[in-house]
Amino acid sequence: MPHDPFLSLLAHASGVLETEFGSLPKFEPQPGAGAEAMARVLEETAHRLGDNSPYFHPLYAGQMLKPPHPVARAAYTLAMKINPNNHARDGGRASSAMEVEAVREIAGMFGWKEYLGHLTSGGTFANLEALWMAGQLRPGLRIVGSEQAHYTHHRISSVLKLEFAGVAADERGRMRLDALEDELRKGDVGTVVATLGTTAMGAVDPLEEILALAGRYGARVHVDAAYGGYFGLISDALDEPAQRPYAAIGRADSIVIDPHKHGLQPYGCGCVLFRDPTVGRFYKHDSPYTYFTSTQLHLGEISLECSRAGAAAVALWATQRLLPLTGDGAFAEGLRRGRRAALELDRRIRGDERFEALAAGAPELDIVVWALRAADFRKASVEARSVFDACAQRGLHLALVQLPGSWFGVRNHAQNEAGTLTCLRSVLMKPEHEAWLDEIWERLSAACGEVVSG
Repeated sequence: MPHDPFLSLLAHASGVLETEFGSLPKFEPQPGAGAEAMARVLEETAHRLGDNSPYFHPLYAGQMLKPPHPVARAAYTLAMKINPNNHARDGGRASSAMEVEAVREIAGMFGWKEYLGHLTSGGTFANLEALWMAGQLRPGLRIVGSEQAHYTHHRISSVLKLEFAGVAADERGRMRLDALEDELRKGDVGTVVATLGTTAMGAVDPLEEILALAGRYGARVHVDAAYGGYFGLISDALDEPAQRPYAAIGRADSIVIDPHKHGLQPYGCGCVLFRDPTVGRFYKHDSPYTYFTSTQLHLGEISLECSRAGAAAVALWATQRLLPLTGDGAFAEGLRRGRRAALELDRRIRGDERFEALAAGAPELDIVVWALRAADFRKASVEARSVFDACAQRGLHLALVQLPGSWFGVRNHAQNEAGTLTCLRSVLMKPEHEAWLDEIWERLSAACGEVVSG
């Protein structure tokens, strides 16, 4: 593992925190345990944690896993000495204020100064709150979203007893506008879910046109930017079709973004924002045993969740203090490096006769998908799984995804019709991926050589 400044950072900050509470009388925490016993348990814990893929390493380029920044880890651990609960100011006075400040900076990325927003335990719960609000504002009306939208939108809608319909996607994985209008014409759509950064391939839905269509038919628009939200900071590095949605995102009714993805945070840290702050009226409730020390707004009064880790807010606040959310800073440069790595990997794939790249063009964000070139879909899918395994044996960790074969410009010759193809997928979200791309390519090429020759 690389040199980690975490422990030295934490040791100094922990001493500072001790002085903040230095006037308190000493006591022995209970239940107690000896240092030797704790050391044995922690050593066993470390060995057990070794049974993982190296998610922190650049050779892990599979799922959406990015290591938290050392300052986030240190701040989170520091906060755990107090273990604040951001459900109410009584349980997390400092961490609640830090959450408000951190969320304000996130909202500022989208040009919002007046809004309602807070952190959540992750993107799933953030999207649940957004769709719950959709049901409050448009009761009895349907939710629609791309077939490439995250599967939880359908599941969340079911939990909320709201009908959900999938809208067909084009060969780039983006919501088709003609298919969306077909749904809107039915007159019973209350909210359209647009995705900026789909899970499968990082596709960016045409938000500007979706907003126009939804407005014409009286529907709201929720933007699931859990994965792709931060790319608005570097929209100039994106191709023009992906730039326009980020320019339009401030016109959406609600937005979800996940700091525990590109935001360098530990799990779980999601964020939900509503453009109209008056929607807070739907959260209103009375809890006489929780709110009694302040007349100011409590985060628990604008959240469906009750207990929430204040440490998550502290870690996010510290990270954004160190790495502000600006287009010209170190945080944005990390996004640019991942984007460049994805474009370079895609370029190499398109120049290699063993592979089939997306026919419609280069990736929109930092996720690359490609297929193995073979006689039919079955063989291509089998070989993709074999390459996936052969890469893992060489220490390179990729992912698999199933997509329409027609998106790669190929058809299922065995069936003489379009079908689903198992493809390889790489999420190049670590800044280090750019420098490691030659090594990634070398191991991928060697794994392919073994599969093809075998």
